Parts: sequence; structure tokens; C-alpha cells
Amino acid sequence: MNILGISAFYHDSAAALVRDGKIIAAAQEERFSRKKHDERFPVNAVRYCLAEGGVGANDLDAVAFYDKPITKFGRIMETYFGTAPRGLQSFMMALPLWLREKLWIPMEIETALERCGVKPPPMYFPEHHESHAASAFFPSPFPSAAVLTVDGVGEWATSSTGHGKGNTLELFEEMHFPHSLGLLYSAFTYFTGFKVNSGEYKLMGLAPYGEPTYVQQILDHLIDLRPDGSFRMNMDYFGYVDGLTMTNAKFAELFGGPARKAEADISQREMDLARSIQVVTEDIVLRMARHLHAKTGEENLCMAGGVALNCVANGRLLREGPFRNVWIQPAAGDAGGALGAALSVWHTVQKQPRTADGVHDQMQGSFLGPAFDDDEIEAFLKARGYPARKLAPHERGAEIARLIDEQNVIGLCQGRMEFGPRALGNRSIIGDARSPKMQSIMNLKIKYRESFRPFAPACLVERVSEYFDLDRPSPYMLLVAPVRRDRWTHASDAQQPIRERINQVRSDVPAITHVDYSARVQTVDRDTQPDFHAILQGFAERTGYGIIINTSFNVRGEPIVCTPEDAYRCFMRTEMDYLVLQSFLVSKRDQPPWQDKKDWRQDYVLD
Repeated sequence: MNILGISAFYHDSAAALVRDGKIIAAAQEERFSRKKHDERFPVNAVRYCLAEGGVGANDLDAVAFYDKPITKFGRIMETYFGTAPRGLQSFMMALPLWLREKLWIPMEIETALERCGVKPPPMYFPEHHESHAASAFFPSPFPSAAVLTVDGVGEWATSSTGHGKGNTLELFEEMHFPHSLGLLYSAFTYFTGFKVNSGEYKLMGLAPYGEPTYVQQILDHLIDLRPDGSFRMNMDYFGYVDGLTMTNAKFAELFGGPARKAEADISQREMDLARSIQVVTEDIVLRMARHLHAKTGEENLCMAGGVALNCVANGRLLREGPFRNVWIQPAAGDAGGALGAALSVWHTVQKQPRTADGVHDQMQGSFLGPAFDDDEIEAFLKARGYPARKLAPHERGAEIARLIDEQNVIGLCQGRMEFGPRALGNRSIIGDARSPKMQSIMNLKIKYRESFRPFAPACLVERVSEYFDLDRPSPYMLLVAPVRRDRWTHASDAQQPIRERINQVRSDVPAITHVDYSARVQTVDRDTQPDFHAILQGFAERTGYGIIINTSFNVRGEPIVCTPEDAYRCFMRTEMDYLVLQSFLVSKRDQPPWQDKKDWRQDYVLD
């Protein structure tokens, strides 16, 4: 049975194909359209999934959309009527979009499938948080588990708790809009000058530079927090219900002045606000988890929803929380809802069985996107006149490791593209984690992003405990762990300006050691990622270090690259030294001059 899952129309639209319970393909629309967080109907992602699965004209058995549009429209209408006339402007902006697109999703799906030459099958519309929960539990390694989903908002729900057993999934508690941990965090994202729905990572990265100065103000004025992690927000301070901004003048008064403007200098206030909301977020997640553990008695927890991408909170939950094991859907945001919707139809509607061995998940390393073989890449390079050297399989890992050791920055485009927001070695930029200069070089000359943002390490799974206080795999880069204290080389000075603190050498792997001596860890397993593992193994044999920098293959504001053409274009626009396209090694110094037809920074970096 072929089931196509779809998420669309808010942000990070995506498609996923599930066949008889096995995940065949999944991808976000942004990777094909090249529009960051593309919210439009994922026609390109749908075409890719159908092609990857070889789905013919009469082979698609069901389509699942990740939420209930009519219910969501009802919530929006009820909210606007409840705040009238204050919300008139936002209502008038939203209504045409609903009338033009969002109320016609079944017809949109039918039209898109017909254009793909596929006969439209029956359609299903699970609830938003049901899709998140399904994406968390059904692909997980656990036969049974507690389930926690936390995000901005679905139809009405903003978080949910549940229990999965075998092929059944029950949700039993919810928080409802406008009370939302995701929207609370986004309000601070907006107020500190970052972009909502994309700048939350920046806020999390900024938090260690600040102090939790405003925690009590948040608890006293903004939320009424309860022991079970539920809370009510004081909407007098927020503008997202009846206005066009996340916060209002009263919020600004509480925190000492107006919101920071984008690209303005970051002050101590922004650092302290980031740290404070991060502390509050972690406390809420821990309370929710403890309540859920007491209710279910489970030792395993599965998580999804946008807040589940807060890897700092995840790391603390693993260290301090009541659950022995935590598994987080690598595409935890709305994109993963497409996968969850499809799996929900298979297990919940069709009541098909599920197998789980307690160890291995069903995500295939999250490598569910397109791949390009050597013949395709060679044809691309020859057609464009781009010089390259083909590496033999036995020399590939060692040669790339040598280039890293010589302080080169390398783009990797190999194997199937990752599903979710993290690059895990197949669409990555890599460098030497031992270099004290590499964080600044990669931020300013290659990624073109804020210099305070940390880089993540990729580490041989068999050696992770040599570098971090972590005793288990972290294949999806969703856990933050402390760097082992015996690797520290310098005491961080919180009194120094942020620019000086960034460049402090804090450990013997300074390029991945954040200001609080933490790192967002990815472990690399030989069975799941043989090519990437071979690079790390070659670097370990050469240097003694089984760890390198791994960051996503894109510049700020651009989606992660998908095709060899995307990779080459990004490579030539930046100061990367080498590009690896499957077996082919491309050196920057050998390439013909690159010219863009327009200033691409206007589209990406300044977004």
C-alpha cells in the first residue's frame, strides 16, 4: 500500500511516501524550489517521492494531509471574532489566503497528482498533533513509549501528551491556543531581532552568552506555570492574537525598551533575554516530561513538534529527566508532519502491525531525499567544463581527511539528501574542529552568518565519550552535551565582550566548543553512513582525533543544497576550498571564473 503524506501552507512544506509501513522517501519543498522554509504546496517534493518510489498512475492508495484545515480555519475565525475589532487588520490579511488556497486543499492535492500522472486516491486528514505524535512514535525504536509533542499551534492544540504501544497511539492531554511554548519562544525570537520560524536556532545559540536575569519577570508577568508543565500566558503582553507582531508595547516596557532591529548590534539585554527564555523553556519541558512519566510509567520518551528541535532542552531532559531513553523525530517540525500523517494512516486507520526492536529506528539515518550517482555527476561536470578528479573508493576517506588536516574547508554532496533541518554528512560543509580560527572563518567567509553562532561536531560513535559527557549515540544532532572537562584549556570570561569571547580557545577542539563548553553532537555510525564514517576514520588515523566540524551546506538564508548544481553554485559563491560530489573531488583553484547574473546576497544573506 502506497501512502503519500503532505504538509503545506504554513512553513517547511514537505512530502513523504510510505509503502507498507516502510519509509521510501521524504523531502522538503524548499530543497527543490530554493526558497527557504517554502510554505507552498510541495509539488516538487511530491514528484520526487512518487518517482523515488516508482509509483505509477494507479499505484497510489491514499493521501494524508497533516492537519484538519477546516478545524484550523474555525479556530482562526473564532479568535478574530473574539478580539474584534482589534484584530481586523490581520483578519483582512489572512482571509483572502484562506479563501483562495487553504480551504481548497483536497482540490489542490487532486490537481497536483493529476499533473504528476497519478490518479487521486482517498484522502485522510489527521489532526496536526496526531501527525506530530505519529512521526515521533511509529518510526522510533521503542515497542512502547510516552509521547510528547510541543510546537506553535496546530488546529487548537499547542502541545500534547500521549502513549504509544505497538501500532496504537493515544493522545490524552493538550494545551490550547493561544497558550503555547512554541509561540512564547518565538515571541522572544522576534523581540531579540531574529526572524520567527527560522531564527529560533539563533536565539538558542545566543543564550549561553547571557545570564538568566529575566526569568522571574517572565514567570511573574508573562506566564502562570503549573507543576505539570501546563501554563497560561498573559495575553496583555503579546500581539500575535490581535495584531501583526509577536509582542506589543507592554512587552517592550517590561523588558526595557523596543525590540532589537534586525542586523543591529546585539546588546547584553538580548543575550540575557535569550538565556532567560531558554531556562524557562527547559523548565517547562522538564515539568511536562515528569508529569508524563508519572502518568505512563514508561522508561522511553518520543518527541516531535518544533520545540523538540531545541537540542539544549533535549540534552538537559536526557541528563536530568525521568526517562531512560529519549528519541526525537529528526524532522520534528512541520515537515515531519507529512511523514507522521502517512504513518498514521498505515498504523491507525489501516490497523497494520508495527515492529520495533528497542534499538534501531526506521528513519534510515534520515537519508530519505534524492541521490546522484557518479555517472550523473560526471556528465554534469563535463557538460559545464568543471575540472575534477575522481577518487578511488579505497583512497577517498583518507584523501578528504588529509585536506581537512591541511585546514581546508570542504563541501560534501554525497548519497541521499537528509530529511529535516540538520545536515548529517551528505549535504554538509566540514572542517577541522581543532582549529582555533575555523569557527570565525566558516561563519564569516563561508556561511555569511552571525559570528556568535556555534558549529556542531560530527564524531565517530565509538569515540563519542572521549570528547563529551554522553554515553549514547546522537545520530540526528538533536542533543547538546558538555565537552569533557579534561579537554578544557581556558576558563571562559563572561565579562569580556561577545566578539572576544567567541574567539577564546576553550578546549582542544575549540571550533565546536560553545561558550558554555557545550556542543550539539552528531555521532556517525559505519553501518548507516559508511562514506562519512570513512572520512572521520581517516582523520582519526591521521591526527588521533575522531571528530570534525559539520555544518549544513548552504549560506545564511539559503536552503541546504540538493543537487550537484546547487552544491557547485554554493561552493563557488563562498570561500570553500574543495567540493566533493560523490567520488569526484573539485578544487576551487582549478575552476573557471564564476559570475552571477545578480547579487545573490540580496536573496539569501540579507533575508
